[in-house]
Amino acid sequence: MPLLSALLVVPFVPLLPAQEAGYRLPPPEIVRILDAEPTPEVDFSPDARWMALLERPAMPSLADVVRPWVGLAGLRIDPALASERTVSFARALALRATAGGEVRRVELPAGARIDNVRWAPDGAHLAFTLATEGGLELWIAEAASARARRLATGLNGVLDEPFRFAEGGRSLVVRLVPEGRRAPEPARVPAGPAVQETSGTSTPLRTYQDLLADPASEALFEHLATAQLARIDVASGTLTRVGAPGLHADASPSPDGAYLLVTTLRRPFSYVLPASLFPHTIEVWAADGTRVRTVAEVPMGEHIPMEGVRTGPRSVQWQASAGATLVWAEAQDGGDPSRAAEWRDRWVALAAPFAGEPREIARLRQRARGLAWLQSGTRFLASEYDRDRRWVRALLFDLARPGAEPRVVEDRSQNDRYGDPGAPVTIVGPLGTRVVLEDGERIYRAGQGHSPQGPRPFLDRSELGGTSARLWQAAEGRYESFAGLARHGAEGLAILTSSESPSDPPNYQLRDLAAGTVTALTSFPDPTPEIRGITKELLKYRRADGVELSATLYLPAGYEAGTRLPLFVWAYPLEYVDPTTAGQVTSSPLRFVRLRGPSHLLLLTQGYAVLDGATMPVVGDPETMNDTFVEQIVGAAQAAIDAAVARGVADPARVAVGGHSYGAFMTANLLAHCDLFRAGIARSGAYNRTLTPFGFQSERRTLWEAARPYVALSPFFEAHRIQEPLLLVHGEKDSNSGTFPLQSERMYQAVKGNGGTARLVMLPGEDHGYQARESVLHTVAEMVDWCERFVKPEAIAPAEPREAAASPGER
Repeated sequence: MPLLSALLVVPFVPLLPAQEAGYRLPPPEIVRILDAEPTPEVDFSPDARWMALLERPAMPSLADVVRPWVGLAGLRIDPALASERTVSFARALALRATAGGEVRRVELPAGARIDNVRWAPDGAHLAFTLATEGGLELWIAEAASARARRLATGLNGVLDEPFRFAEGGRSLVVRLVPEGRRAPEPARVPAGPAVQETSGTSTPLRTYQDLLADPASEALFEHLATAQLARIDVASGTLTRVGAPGLHADASPSPDGAYLLVTTLRRPFSYVLPASLFPHTIEVWAADGTRVRTVAEVPMGEHIPMEGVRTGPRSVQWQASAGATLVWAEAQDGGDPSRAAEWRDRWVALAAPFAGEPREIARLRQRARGLAWLQSGTRFLASEYDRDRRWVRALLFDLARPGAEPRVVEDRSQNDRYGDPGAPVTIVGPLGTRVVLEDGERIYRAGQGHSPQGPRPFLDRSELGGTSARLWQAAEGRYESFAGLARHGAEGLAILTSSESPSDPPNYQLRDLAAGTVTALTSFPDPTPEIRGITKELLKYRRADGVELSATLYLPAGYEAGTRLPLFVWAYPLEYVDPTTAGQVTSSPLRFVRLRGPSHLLLLTQGYAVLDGATMPVVGDPETMNDTFVEQIVGAAQAAIDAAVARGVADPARVAVGGHSYGAFMTANLLAHCDLFRAGIARSGAYNRTLTPFGFQSERRTLWEAARPYVALSPFFEAHRIQEPLLLVHGEKDSNSGTFPLQSERMYQAVKGNGGTARLVMLPGEDHGYQARESVLHTVAEMVDWCERFVKPEAIAPAEPREAAASPGER
């Protein structure tokens, strides 16, 4: 009987072929490329006087990726660090004056793992955290001397960044692990079932992951996320605790440093929503932690309409151009974008001492997107977004002229990149906050300068609502971008730029626009000179329905003109309201070629041509555009292949397609609905849209409103039509909403069950993107081998015919 009992509880395991063990490596030349030391990251101080140089390894180790963490309330928490999970740390920090001089390395403990690097607003100091075995430590380095010192230990970064500068950089507001905290004892026996109930109200839910599940997980979340606020004086290092510990999701100091805006989560928690939608209280505290005013008691965010917003105060923030004035948005349409309304939003303001009612400072016909305060103090830009037209506007308001008609300074389709005037350039104002730089009735704008020939970044001086004068634009033949202001005012205008070409890595320069001089600030060498023979060009073509398309065509080093190569197409679908913006060019053939991570471009080293970023626009009414998703991506794929064939570089009989996330979804659909490709590679995708029933990507309808499109767009239901080999790769710990690892597992089983050819690779410890060296190299090895087996050969033996089942639409 004991033996029989044991046999009865053994789960059924189907017989499987022998599994491959261990991580694999791609060809040695690819390993060398991926292991090459990347150039340092450069971070300029707000006043552009100093440069911080951060060194990172090419890839984090698997040990960092699989460090223990817990998923709670939609967060991934590292209990040892009392912080949100991080897998990639910088290992060295150096400082150098922008004007020149030696690079000085900041002396830190051996094996330092650096994160959360932030400049003080005045540029005098640089703060950062070190991840240690004992927890998260706060350090600060003086820019002038490059000497660093530890300010605090035991920081808490679970719900928000662990520190923020205040008072222009003279102090820091930090979040600490409460003293004497004790972890809850795990229950040996469950206290009871987890119970949820709903009645009569609509609660459209996205497919969130890592949620709370029972009272024990609630207790653990509360334990790990509770933080003690404190203030640290930078000069003396004196630490003063502020208020009582709590689930403080935000603690923002006022520009004058006299107040704190504190958001604190409160019970009841939810088992179906993340922490960002938990009930919370928004309060203003005095510097000593005394509550001055409760701004809002915000309920659980379970009844927010699809693509809607909360009612009541939201986006509560400090006015950047005032010492202590609150501003926030309030929906005027019940937060429901589908409801007809003359006005959708308004902005209100309330100044210290925060008594009485707030005053309205702006009223918007569309949904508020954000505020940008001008340097002068009373004027601000309020952006709004029309979701039906996908249209953006920016309006100029003036607090000194209440009731005056706002001036329109931007009015265009969100997708119109050619018409983008650029983002307003900001500086650090006297209060230590970012404000828009003014020059009389003009501001400065920096943009990408998209055009049919590709982007040419620029800096303009723009009349507010009027014409613009171009001050600088990237030179032809190179890709240069605006990196910030170095100097402005009576001494003239100088800017920081980054300059690169297909053969030169990005390096920074100081451009004095008045004098016309250029000074090199960095001279980073090429980390991978062995791939410089790779060539790239912008390829423009047209879909059969007339929509203009483009892609970047890469050819391997040593390519001989006229040779037809196996082609790999990599793409990601995007949605557009009109075809003119769908065809706009966004890529540049002038960018430096970098091969990092599990990049499809590494196939260039194995003799493939690659069509990268092949545009796959889905054009139509936002409410119904997905009804023609399949037809449009098939048409775009056909046009891409035809263009590469017409260019004389691609063999149309040897083409593969691939994509990541929504691009993986696209890949599986292309294999199911056309015969253009020999094989496909789909990474971290979702293939059964009935498992994301409350919308996906830009789909606004629920499954119950549009069941047919949900099924028709799900390649899972068309698995019997996938005749070409499909490689599926997924991180076992994917946290992205909608792309549960189960999606790839079930897709593999569907293809296998219908007699198709597929391979499923589940990467231990990896999230939506793959980071560990072992995972990256293994993924590339799988991609190379898949293409070598099924794409590169001149001829492939035909597969055994199999009986086709009826598709859902034929039943």
